[in-house]
Amino acid sequence: MAHDLDILCIGSVLWDVIGRTQGAMRLGADMPGRITRLPGGVAMNIAMGLARRQLRPVLLTAIGLDAEGEDLLAACAALGLDTRHVHRAPDLPTDCYIAVESPEGLVAAIADAHSLEAAGAAILAPLEDGTLGSAAAPWPGLIALDGNLTGTLLAEIATRPSFAAADLRIAPASPGKAERLRPLIGHPGATFYLNLEEAGLVLGASFSTAPEAAAALVAAGVAQALVTDGNRAAAECTPEHIVVACPPSVVATRVTGAGDTFMAAHIAAEAHGHRGQAALETALAAAAAYVAGQDPT
Repeated sequence: MAHDLDILCIGSVLWDVIGRTQGAMRLGADMPGRITRLPGGVAMNIAMGLARRQLRPVLLTAIGLDAEGEDLLAACAALGLDTRHVHRAPDLPTDCYIAVESPEGLVAAIADAHSLEAAGAAILAPLEDGTLGSAAAPWPGLIALDGNLTGTLLAEIATRPSFAAADLRIAPASPGKAERLRPLIGHPGATFYLNLEEAGLVLGASFSTAPEAAAALVAAGVAQALVTDGNRAAAECTPEHIVVACPPSVVATRVTGAGDTFMAAHIAAEAHGHRGQAALETALAAAAAYVAGQDPT
């Protein structure tokens, strides 16, 4: 890769189908609203956020050889994302995520990442065959990794020589997949990005504040931990320090992708030389702007 701001984004790249209504939703409700389709998935959302901040993301994922996949690759190209190493499987459809949101937040969502899971280790081939790295010469830079990979594959990544030198930035994808991250706790370059619920699930404990959870993650062996808690204080912790900041207060108009926006902004801030309080506040401001419906910058 050409410079030290390049980053590999490994995980889900799919179509997000989001329905939003302006009224409160209850089980079985049928409400008017707007439905949009846009490129999404944790790895994709992070890559888009990084590209907006002058980094050059490379996607490692599985995309089907179907019409949806061709449309998705075209969308990636239009956004300036590197898709040369995407795994294309003729027998797997392009993945999809469906969510319903109301003014109160996320009502329900279903993530269909079965093709990514079925492709498995095939998406990592460029890191093993010398294209981007190998066991003998591991990739030495940033990797954003999401929990949509299977638990088995994430456990393998924790000890694969090809990942040993990476600055590994990890997101759980959802609370339901948070426990998959446990094998990565001891990786020497691992940074975990979690909300308060996910932090508790990773450690099998209950926490009342983000600083408490971040400190517990580092005590368990995580090199760096960032924990958010909605509109309450967030924290970033390493063995050397802990910093705390409160997110700006905004009126929420969307929620899907907010955590990915936070993660991308924090990675970019650190890649551009900011650390600690400055990087945390930058990430919180970016996530708040996204939730408020502002155009990404």
